[in-house]
Amino acid sequence: MRACRREPVDVTPVWFMRQAGRYMSEYRALRARHSLLEICRAPDLATEVTLQPVRRIEVDAAILFSDLLLPLEPMGLPFDFVKGEGPQIEHPIETPSDIDRLKVFEPREALRHVLEAIEQIQRELNGRVPLIGFAGAPFTLASYAIEGGHSNNFARTKSLMYGHPEAWHRLCEKFATVIADYLVAQIEAGVDVVQVFDSWVGTLSPADYREFALPHSHRIFQAVAGRVPSIHFGTGTATMFDELREAGGDVIGVDWRVPIDEAWEQIGFDRAVQGNLDPTLLLGPPRRMLDQAEDILERVAGRPGHIFNLGHGILPSTAVENVQMLAQYVHRASRQIR
Repeated sequence: MRACRREPVDVTPVWFMRQAGRYMSEYRALRARHSLLEICRAPDLATEVTLQPVRRIEVDAAILFSDLLLPLEPMGLPFDFVKGEGPQIEHPIETPSDIDRLKVFEPREALRHVLEAIEQIQRELNGRVPLIGFAGAPFTLASYAIEGGHSNNFARTKSLMYGHPEAWHRLCEKFATVIADYLVAQIEAGVDVVQVFDSWVGTLSPADYREFALPHSHRIFQAVAGRVPSIHFGTGTATMFDELREAGGDVIGVDWRVPIDEAWEQIGFDRAVQGNLDPTLLLGPPRRMLDQAEDILERVAGRPGHIFNLGHGILPSTAVENVQMLAQYVHRASRQIR
């Protein structure tokens, strides 16, 4: 929490994207009995999965186990997860009229199970570490809703965006309304920090981001401003730090494609930063992983406001021992730098 506020810390805090997941045997055992959506919808199970990495890894925050697509179903876009392929939307958005049929819903009712999980997790954590809540940004949610799942080129998304800009903005306004209210509800339920995932926004140019995404993300960050610290996460965003900063967030995520000191200078030192180790380094020799972590810490040079993280999520084939080793190393090395 101090790092989010750019206050001095004794060591650099650490948490990891996809902190809970298939690289952990405890999670795989639970997934053998329950689908991902079943875990998301059951507060007891979501609590257990959220706590698994906190018990095993020297992390300084827990992140709610949920999925950024959960708001889609109550809006009228049911989906499921297909093994080996990821999420699939049953009836993707194809025309502007599809957008008009989407519902703006009350998250305290339709997503009550998420809020109950937050309350239960906080009781279990009992102040041990802060809890991060999260939601998807309008552009990333729109890309899933239009593509029907993940995409390599986002051709359908951009076709609607460029060809029907008025409809695009109506869609993103609906997502912004829902997500802003959903994050406020998470804060009311007890999360200490919120992160907005704009995972696929790096597919846009800075000009397109400014026109088609920035106003809607900005609305979300304005809704949570002053309540709890906020983190703005994206990948492939090295050309649009100015735009991300303008959209909002007390902490700006930086992936591995740009040195963290250069990124921070462009973002501005009045914002904190999060990042920025390449997750594939956790698959290779530990020495290379630790050397790169040390390079990140040396570039930051103890400046208040750095949260150590990966540039994206932990990969399923990662050894849990490497994750633990990395967290311990960051704490040890950053203490020495200070």
